[in-house]
Amino acid sequence: MSLPGLREALRAAGYTVDGVTDLLGQPAHRALSRNETGPGLRATGGGSPLETLTRLWPLQATVSEDHAQRALPGLVGSLCAAGVLDRSGDQVTARVDVRPYAEEDRDWWVVSDLAPGLDGTHEPVSPDHVLGVSSASTSLAQLTVREPVGRALDLGTGCGVQALHLGRHSAQVVATDVNRRALRMAEMTAALDDVDVEVRRGSLFEPVAEEKFDLVVSNPPFVVSPATGRLLAYRDSGLPGDEVVRRLVQRAPRHLRAGGWCQLLANWVHLSAQPWQDRVAGWLVGSGCDAWVVQREVLDPAEYVELWLRDAGLHGSPRYADRYHTWLSWFEEQQVSGVGFGWVSLRRHQDGGHRDPVVRVEDWPYEIEQPLWAEVAGWSRRVDFDSSVGNTELLASRLVVRSDVRQETVGAPGAEDPELIVLRQSHGMRRAREVDTVTAGLVGACDGDLRVGQVLDALARLLDREAGELRGGYLAVVRDLVADGFLEPA
Repeated sequence: MSLPGLREALRAAGYTVDGVTDLLGQPAHRALSRNETGPGLRATGGGSPLETLTRLWPLQATVSEDHAQRALPGLVGSLCAAGVLDRSGDQVTARVDVRPYAEEDRDWWVVSDLAPGLDGTHEPVSPDHVLGVSSASTSLAQLTVREPVGRALDLGTGCGVQALHLGRHSAQVVATDVNRRALRMAEMTAALDDVDVEVRRGSLFEPVAEEKFDLVVSNPPFVVSPATGRLLAYRDSGLPGDEVVRRLVQRAPRHLRAGGWCQLLANWVHLSAQPWQDRVAGWLVGSGCDAWVVQREVLDPAEYVELWLRDAGLHGSPRYADRYHTWLSWFEEQQVSGVGFGWVSLRRHQDGGHRDPVVRVEDWPYEIEQPLWAEVAGWSRRVDFDSSVGNTELLASRLVVRSDVRQETVGAPGAEDPELIVLRQSHGMRRAREVDTVTAGLVGACDGDLRVGQVLDALARLLDREAGELRGGYLAVVRDLVADGFLEPA
């Protein structure tokens, strides 16, 4: 099979994210996102190469061999031999998915198993099923720090989505997975997109032994379960509970170079007897890494089990009730009150660990703006700054208000002082903070020209306050404003 030839055929047909979206139109595109193909089939009956490819892969419809040959000239036979297509008489169907995927300035194609459950069908997913591009994989891609690095590792690569992104800013990319089929598809994805990726088979960090990387990313099989019954490789680790996430978090630091990042998506259990923040923070003790853990959502045990039973195609099947009961019983035995979804970002100290790590664990179910990688990188720079300056140095530093910060005031018209002042970020985490007059004045005056101490002294004169009082009372506030990204080092 000629992957360069396939790439050129896909490109010539306009088989891209924008091309397929424009072809289908918004109603049919939204229907396909709900796993309904009817509107899409009605929109693709003309027989053009783009229509044929859209029917063949996203819509999983049978096409005539004549149409397939026009869309994929000289390739149908080799694609059938490679197990990508299947030919029966003069009809051609897809055996695996080849799906367009894109960043703002780059079109790719991803090879995976066909999406199950189209048009209301209930198809149990095979244990070695290779998932295509998902909301989880795109979330991780937008979270991952996109600064140039030497070596990068995509741990649990699946169909190879993260490896494509890593190839744009990494000199070397290694991709690992325990699933042989996933590695074959990741290799095809990389070859189809002309991205150099080295694939290795094995669990967790076993395939990379004692090697170190500048960046490790992982969308691991994090589903929290008793690890019994039929397991799906893309989501089930075979380890009970959230053990796979704990092992990744605890083992990743030894594979990071100084200044290196590890970023992963995760689930963790909420236990009745222990706050989840304390439990997850306990995994980070002795890591030598700064860490930022964000919980985005929490499901109760019943919601969680229902979600993943539907994902496995078991809803409405004879096994559904038994699996539901077994899973919930295990949650009750383990005293699990809920399961959190979120992400973990670790960064190994540049100085080899000569200061105490900074660990931030927070619940943030509010709206954010993706991509978030610049926010993550900025957080790390702010941590380095805050950890390196004492109070004297902080007073002597120059800070600037982040460009997206806006001030909102609430009060009666014409009143001398507002009843409420709120600073709000327009981008990234979109944090909001209620502040007093001094803090608002401080942030407004931080343009990089004056030192923090000079700003506080000027506010003391303006508000008829003691300079020492403001210097002593607002340094902690300044540090909080830096930590949350409202102020940054000039």
